[in-house]
Amino acid sequence: MVLRHLTSSFCPIDCYATDKSLKKDDDLIGAPKNLSAYFATLMVDFLFILIPMTLFFTILADWAYIGSFLGFMLFFATAAAKRFGSPPDLEHRIHSIRSFLTSYRVSTMLITCFCILAVDFRIFPRENAKTETYGTGLMDLGVGSFVFANAIVSRQARNIQSMNWKSALKSTGPLILLGFGRIVSTTGVDYQVHVGEYGVHWNFFFTLAAVSILTSIINIRPKYCGILGSVILIGYQSWLIRGLNVYLLSNERGTDIISQNKEGIFSIFGYWGLYLVGVQLGHYIFFGNNSQSASRSNKAAFIKTWLLGILTGLLTLLLDRHIERVSRRMCNLAYVTWIASLNLQLIGGFMLTDYIPGSKISALEEAFNRNLLASFVLANIFTGLVNLTTDTLSTSTISAIFLLLGYTFCVSMIIGIADFYGIRLKFW
Repeated sequence: MVLRHLTSSFCPIDCYATDKSLKKDDDLIGAPKNLSAYFATLMVDFLFILIPMTLFFTILADWAYIGSFLGFMLFFATAAAKRFGSPPDLEHRIHSIRSFLTSYRVSTMLITCFCILAVDFRIFPRENAKTETYGTGLMDLGVGSFVFANAIVSRQARNIQSMNWKSALKSTGPLILLGFGRIVSTTGVDYQVHVGEYGVHWNFFFTLAAVSILTSIINIRPKYCGILGSVILIGYQSWLIRGLNVYLLSNERGTDIISQNKEGIFSIFGYWGLYLVGVQLGHYIFFGNNSQSASRSNKAAFIKTWLLGILTGLLTLLLDRHIERVSRRMCNLAYVTWIASLNLQLIGGFMLTDYIPGSKISALEEAFNRNLLASFVLANIFTGLVNLTTDTLSTSTISAIFLLLGYTFCVSMIIGIADFYGIRLKFW
């Protein structure tokens, strides 16, 4: 969040437009007319956001805590200075919720896009890689955080009439096509796929499509979504501890389609429950009190976010110790509460940027925010290309750093230029 403040001072454009719903206006694309100036802005964002991220997740991983401490010291210094300055105006208060939600969503996507390639190199710390069965690592946050980040700002969370199941099926068509496209592409080039993650044929695009369709079929008000989600999660967890977990974690597979893709199919219950809980949390924290003043609403949202983040964290500890350990592979109840806790705390951290003078959304954040899923697809394509052309495990440290920097540069510039020309791919 401190990096976002630093880049905003170099940004020659106001990177977001007014939105009365406190969410990004997906129909208005406020890109600047000068491509050279916009490209220069993206370069500054790349310099102050993506390069430090690349270094602190690889060769400077041991210094990450020190870097975080220095960043918070800088934050507290700027926040203290702001206390003696003029109070923020009403417009700043109105936009601040949208601002930190955008930063939160984009940061999770940037880290996810970076890690899916970085993990293939030896310079990436092994403790940050995905766990096989039980446990937690940085990369275990990716898929769950993506579902949660979309849930809290979804149409359901904002109490906007949801699509019926026919419209949802039509809108998720591209996701299904992406899922089949990934199967064809990985099979055609004999690309190595970890079967234990989703199954033989299943992938995350199918999971997203399933969650979208199920949510549209059972269309309920946002304030009841958490109840339904909790019932689904408790029922699914009860099923797991009664023997389903042994079946899902075993290496034995039958010839039928369900057995071949057991991890992906059964984890739908966990991701659907996570999505529904995220919908109610988003409605309760950010979109359910539109009648309040902006300043009062921001303070209430801040308190709710941190309180719920701490409570879900404590619940995760209890579930992990007494019910079943956290497992991304099964998306069990402990994994759902872990995802909710860490994401709420991350949102709460970004809410602190309200105390930083001059803080605003960077051009890079705005570009990724308008094409979140498209950026994930693009990152997967580049990851596949790098792995097909490079022996990542034998790559030297210097070569790995330059490859990762080139990868993040290409992805960010393509997404930025697409945003400049108003190209948006939204289908979830």
